[in-house]
Amino acid sequence: MDLLLAWPLPGARPLGAQLVASYDHPARRYHDGRHLGEVLERIHELSAHGVEFDRMAVLLAAWFHDSVYDAQPDAEKRSAAWAAEALPTLVDQAVVDEVVRLVLMTEHHRPADDDGNGCALSDADLAILAAPAERYAEYVASVREEYAQMPDDLFAAGRAEVLRDLLAKPHLFHTAYAQDAWEDTARANVRRELDELAP
Repeated sequence: MDLLLAWPLPGARPLGAQLVASYDHPARRYHDGRHLGEVLERIHELSAHGVEFDRMAVLLAAWFHDSVYDAQPDAEKRSAAWAAEALPTLVDQAVVDEVVRLVLMTEHHRPADDDGNGCALSDADLAILAAPAERYAEYVASVREEYAQMPDDLFAAGRAEVLRDLLAKPHLFHTAYAQDAWEDTARANVRRELDELAP
């Protein structure tokens, strides 16, 4: 997928190119251009199945949500700050504010039930959890590579905490379509990974 062809602001291609370059940084293993492409595809899938949201705001938030990623704290805040700096001359301030809010929301993926934009972006970002077994295994391996500096026991403990937090949610996905199409597979994948992490 040529990501730049999917950039929603054709009059601002240099910014799109900067974002593509950030996702293609060689240090990234999961939060890379492939991930961005998959999130964009899931956004289009949600839209095609009748999920309603502000397409421009959600697409721009998808582009910025992991624009800064280095396995360090506050990546979402730094990604949101880039959006807040780069977008004001390109879209209305209301759209800028919504993009910033949505990017920050991806830190915890807990949008309110009536937050249509947040639900769509959260579901698209977490759709990897419902991937077929082979792709899910690639995802798990690439996440481990992004934390290569962390000892196995510490990584396993931290990852298990993340997975238990996901399973504790009433539902992983927030839109009706995603709950119906992705929820069961995602929970099975997460449970299997958690079992494999157990000592």
